[in-house]
Amino acid sequence: MNRFEEKDYSNEKFSIGVWKKIIKLVFKKKKHVILLIIFVTGLAILDILYPLFNKYAIETFFSDDPDFSTKVPFLIGYTLIAFGYFVTVWGFIRAAGKVEVEVGYELRDEAFKNLQILPFSYYDKTPAGWIMARLTSDSRKLATIISWGLLDLLWGALSMFGIIVVMFILEWRLALIIFFLLPILFMVSMYFRKKILQAYRKVRKINSNITASYNEGILGNKTTKTLTLELKKEKDFNKLASDMKKESIKAVVRSSIFFPVILVISYTAVMLILRIGGGFIIKAEHAFHIAVLATFITYTTMFFEPVMQVARILAELQQAQASAERIISLIETKPEIYDTPEVVEKYGTILEPKRENFEPLEGDVEFQNVTFSYNDKEIILEDFNLKVNKGTSVALVGATGSGKSTIVNLICRFYEPTKGRILIDGRDYKERSITWLHDNLGYVLQTPHLFNGTILENIRYGRLNATDEEVIEAAKLAHVDEIVKQLPEGYNTMVGEGGSKLSVGERQLISFARALVADPKILVLDEATSSIDTKTEEIIQEVIKKILKGRTSFIIAHRLSTIINADLILVIKEGKIIESGTHQELLDKRGEYFELYKNQFINEKIMASVK
Repeated sequence: MNRFEEKDYSNEKFSIGVWKKIIKLVFKKKKHVILLIIFVTGLAILDILYPLFNKYAIETFFSDDPDFSTKVPFLIGYTLIAFGYFVTVWGFIRAAGKVEVEVGYELRDEAFKNLQILPFSYYDKTPAGWIMARLTSDSRKLATIISWGLLDLLWGALSMFGIIVVMFILEWRLALIIFFLLPILFMVSMYFRKKILQAYRKVRKINSNITASYNEGILGNKTTKTLTLELKKEKDFNKLASDMKKESIKAVVRSSIFFPVILVISYTAVMLILRIGGGFIIKAEHAFHIAVLATFITYTTMFFEPVMQVARILAELQQAQASAERIISLIETKPEIYDTPEVVEKYGTILEPKRENFEPLEGDVEFQNVTFSYNDKEIILEDFNLKVNKGTSVALVGATGSGKSTIVNLICRFYEPTKGRILIDGRDYKERSITWLHDNLGYVLQTPHLFNGTILENIRYGRLNATDEEVIEAAKLAHVDEIVKQLPEGYNTMVGEGGSKLSVGERQLISFARALVADPKILVLDEATSSIDTKTEEIIQEVIKKILKGRTSFIIAHRLSTIINADLILVIKEGKIIESGTHQELLDKRGEYFELYKNQFINEKIMASVK
């Protein structure tokens, strides 16, 4: 199978296309965005009006011939500005908070929906830690930057535009100073934006690897301890953490230089305005009131504050682009296995199935000249043919890597043939939906997964509309009832994450009960007895006899003693059937199966005598 290689984004330019897709998610809840725009626009207007009120006060109340006739309206206006600040600040904080929550929800919801549609092959190639990083840190980071960044970006743009316009109206000569500094600001921003983007993309990539390492360390903790790999794992993780530290410091240093440079340009502008404007006043040439100069100084410092805010947001957007690229790639990943538009129209999608159109599944399965490979270099099956009539129990035996799991994964449509066809009830299974097949399918794994919930809930996952009575009846048939009677909370006992509070055998029996509730027409048992003790195996063998009755079943066998009653045993080697028949027929041939059975029987006897 293909090894997961994360796309390297480090050399890509700022992508407008990525942000357009993110913005579309933002505008799904237009009400909050519109309110945010209204409040931020109001704030920008108040910021522009405030210095004009001060200019009016200096010219009117502090001149050589002061006029206090407008004092009351002035104070009312000042009070209204103060109240306006209260309303607009409250409003944009509330609106931005809601936008942040909504964006985080939409990102996670879209990503999780797509994860439900993606096939087995995606999870085979993609580390769980990579997916977790997209759904947690990346979505959270994006939601924060988009909501509050949108606020600051809009406020900054409106404030800068408004200030420049008012400056030109008041005194165009001084306004030109700011105007001519803008290209310098632009070039500085472009330079630092590129450097910051490169640094933070590296940080996000390493962060994904760290998340994957966390996940692997937690899931593989028993193996780590039994093999005494703690030191090696710690060194491997320390290498990742050190790389993260180094790249993060590099990114922070680049960001830290950016803002002081903007600050220096800002105070250079103030100095020039004081020098040139002050010269005009002192020489009394083309002079203007000192209130205009004071207003310009205020506007200049105010102008560079939104400039720095816009620069900060652009830098943060650069940092976040790696997150945006990754989460958009997850949302837009197309499944390798999918239904055709014609099939979707009739049967619906995985998330919106039209079960009223589902035909009954009988259980006939046929491979017709099937070729399959996980990659171009290694063919697993080639021109493989097999016909199984409904109700037949088929056992697959052979060495690891012989193709047993591939065969059942193809039957389940977790993968699809590279060439050839697979027929279910005489029709190519691509002519009907994936959900139709999976609705009629039961799969019991070697190490079954239980969801964090009660025993009752886990059995009901086999068929969500099953009644409590049906669930308990299935539990009795699978001997789960005997386990439940020994538990204080009975069927309401929590199984823990992955079923950690139960033994492997108990989890296995619950998975069988889950299959019984589902009442599948095709059943797959993937080495379902290889990880349990002999006593539990005897119980499970009894359960298997019940569950196989009247169903087409495929059993991947580890212990050959568990398949002696199968209707058909297939010996698989290098993707080909080298022997087939019943248990007794294959023993009589004294071929590959005979040798496998004999060697396993001898080994079991030796182990029994040692005990």
